[in-house]
Amino acid sequence: MRINRIFRLGIGAIAVALAATACGGGSDAGTATDHAREGKLTIGIKFDQPGLGFRDKDGAYQGYEVEIAKYVAGKLGVQSDKITFKEAPSAKRETMIMNGEVDFIVATYSITDGRKEKVDFAGPYFVAGQALLVKKENTEITGVESLVGNKKLCSVKGSTPAQNVKDNYAKDVQLVEVDNYSQCIEALRSGSVDAVTTDDIVLAGYSGQSPGELKLVGKLFTTERYGIGLKKGDQETRTKINDAIEAMIADGSWQKAFEETFGSLGTMTLTPPTVDRY
Repeated sequence: MRINRIFRLGIGAIAVALAATACGGGSDAGTATDHAREGKLTIGIKFDQPGLGFRDKDGAYQGYEVEIAKYVAGKLGVQSDKITFKEAPSAKRETMIMNGEVDFIVATYSITDGRKEKVDFAGPYFVAGQALLVKKENTEITGVESLVGNKKLCSVKGSTPAQNVKDNYAKDVQLVEVDNYSQCIEALRSGSVDAVTTDDIVLAGYSGQSPGELKLVGKLFTTERYGIGLKKGDQETRTKINDAIEAMIADGSWQKAFEETFGSLGTMTLTPPTVDRY
């Protein structure tokens, strides 16, 4: 009798496990296009980057990449209120895509050969460049070449900017790596680091939040092509997202979204990137 009871419990546990696997949204639970046909999408964005991907205290989402995500979702047939936004920290982006936690990611995600071994990219939808952010009163740091004397440089775990500086420009710089750029900004304000490095558009968003307190310095010293990351091998969805990006550029929504999130360009112009259908 006891053996039969254990056997029944074992069968029950297996059934529960199989049901959980079927409903768990894992990597084999369907493509982004499949989910879009069902009228819903889960999209990874940043929650702490002003002007790009930011979650307000009231839970609302705003920023350039939020608008890009909404436009792409619309082209896939999904309305904005049917999008679930999920925070996508830099160090977890590939894992989130590979595990099926998100349908795709729009989060200052630079297209690199290394990342393309694990995920695919649509785009680019924007081209940025690495820069430095310092306090307004700082006159010692004027560009990447001036990071001498064991300066403390902050960036985010899982991203490449800080290591790029150490490897190629300032060998003696002290790297401070944290979980997100908000922590870097706080460290800069408090004086525990001398500079923050990442892409210029990200730093511009933080600088705009603190007018008169922080400034970008020096010339850009990399080229970063932002792509929309998605499951590797999902050619159907990648083609549709590329089509959406090109449509957004062509109908003016791409530039309009930038101006509405970062401000008027004035006499400046934005150069749209060319989508790479590799």
